[in-house]
Amino acid sequence: MTFRQFAFNNVIRNKRLYAAYFLSSLFTVMVFFTFSIFANHPVLSGDDMNSTVTKGMNAAAGIIYVFSFFFVLYSMSSFLQSRKKEFGLLMIQGMSMKQIRLMVFLENMLIGFLATLSGILLGVVFAKAILLLAENVLIIERTLSFYFPVKAILITFVSFIILFFFISLFVTYVLRSKKLIELIKGNKISKGEPKANLFLTASAVLLLGAGYAAALLAEGMLVIAAMVPVIIVVCIGTYLLFTQLSVFIIRRLKKNERVFWFKTNMLLFSDLAFRMKDNARTFFMVAMVSTVAFSAIGTLFGFQSFLTSSIKNVNATTFSYKTYEENEEQNVAFINQTLKEEKIESASEHTILRYFEIGGDTILIASQSAFNRFAALIGEDAVVLKDGQVMVVEFEGTHFGQTKELLNETITLTSGAALKPKEVIHSKALPATDSYYIVSDEDYKKLPESKDQQSYYAWQATDGEEGGMAASEKLYEKLPRYEIMSVDYEIHEIMKGYGPILFVGLFIGIVFFVSAGSFLYFRLYMDLDEDKQKFKSISKMGLTEKELKKVLNRQTMILFFAPILVALIHGAVALTALSNLFYFNLFKESVMVLSVFLAIQVVYFFIVRFFYTKQIKASI
Repeated sequence: MTFRQFAFNNVIRNKRLYAAYFLSSLFTVMVFFTFSIFANHPVLSGDDMNSTVTKGMNAAAGIIYVFSFFFVLYSMSSFLQSRKKEFGLLMIQGMSMKQIRLMVFLENMLIGFLATLSGILLGVVFAKAILLLAENVLIIERTLSFYFPVKAILITFVSFIILFFFISLFVTYVLRSKKLIELIKGNKISKGEPKANLFLTASAVLLLGAGYAAALLAEGMLVIAAMVPVIIVVCIGTYLLFTQLSVFIIRRLKKNERVFWFKTNMLLFSDLAFRMKDNARTFFMVAMVSTVAFSAIGTLFGFQSFLTSSIKNVNATTFSYKTYEENEEQNVAFINQTLKEEKIESASEHTILRYFEIGGDTILIASQSAFNRFAALIGEDAVVLKDGQVMVVEFEGTHFGQTKELLNETITLTSGAALKPKEVIHSKALPATDSYYIVSDEDYKKLPESKDQQSYYAWQATDGEEGGMAASEKLYEKLPRYEIMSVDYEIHEIMKGYGPILFVGLFIGIVFFVSAGSFLYFRLYMDLDEDKQKFKSISKMGLTEKELKKVLNRQTMILFFAPILVALIHGAVALTALSNLFYFNLFKESVMVLSVFLAIQVVYFFIVRFFYTKQIKASI
């Protein structure tokens, strides 16, 4: 058997240990290849819009490529740590350190070559499905037909072969020679039970508490100002949480005899205490990578919801038209004719929007009757005002704090009477971008002359809404963009521009999350041989299969869900801060994103636990 055959057989016979490394690398290659397919698609090489999509895809591919380098490097380093004993046995057989480095280099290049080919092959197989998905998400008007991506294949293959080559060189370079006794004993050399520093433990609590408080209490532009300091503080606090606070808690639980001596808890806590120092770095890395994934995807979905909801909140009717122009009648007639041609039945209303200088700002004041007519158009309840009574209206969802200012102002009538608002209601009846006033019809007549007013028409479709997009295109082609408003068309345009960002962010977030799961897989299986020997010895002392399963469940659960739980809390705080930035409630989007990731992690946990427990039982 030649040396190359020996390296090849090493990979084949250790396929369990290489599985996560290979599959994660394969997935990364496949995602990079997918973006290359988009970036080089003939349809996306034309106009400015598609050029933006192409640039976004190329940027995403670059981010994934850089992340892949560090991910593969970490994966390979973790794998080598678990093979100390193997290297020691090889040295006993006469293999030099130079030959071990060459063997590691060949193994890594073989895995990289196979992962690259497999990732490209899977990418080609699923290319049509991915293109179809992108066609809908990106809202591209032309069909993204399947093509054989020769350029994408070449770019992906060359890029990742180079990546694996340099990583293989780097790993073999840093693979330092150690004493034979250290290699043979491998992970059996005790590092001593870690001890928690009380100052650092308290610092973890204070830093996380301060970071969370700053993120949750900041509003508006203060959120951006606090962002960098909060990220730094929370990162340090998270590291201390796993390296100090977790150790402190475990030691306290060990001192509590009722807890420590209860059934199989002794096995669980003793094992955690001795391995926490090693697990802490992995926990920290997984928590931060997962937080990035949660926050990125949650932010993208939240921002999409913010944009679309803002349009719906300000413009509740299907079509609306605001104008200062003299050809108002002609344009209104054109709109009615267009709706008729597209067989859209609708109810409509018209009023004059009058704006007044109040408190140094220009504020809309509407009459009770005009407000009620438009409220009835969208199915809202009418308001009843007495003379002298004023209501402040703010639309639900997005607001920027103007309501409080309006409550402190007064409206002066031509009769000299001063009206003070006392009540706030929520409504979408009129198209105000912020809060405004409603007064009674009698008081409305006594308002001074307004410096700014415009004619406003609204149409609410009652039937034939499927022709809305066709009608919108005709209207936007003929009328100025700042005068005509079609809610469905505006949302379509927003999604057309936002789709590529959402698509790219979703893929990058998934790559980060899959990588975090792989880190946990490596950490778990690095200790598999040690766990086999440990539980084999304990089983001889009377440990039942039920108790074994219970200990393994708890041990695996802590490994998987401790960092994910921290990441979920970080993500929830980050998304709450985003809500405060835009004054927009993102609770629904946050729960949806975090729940999906948690569900994926639960499924991944059950799969890994099943195979891990199976191997432990087989050794006993």
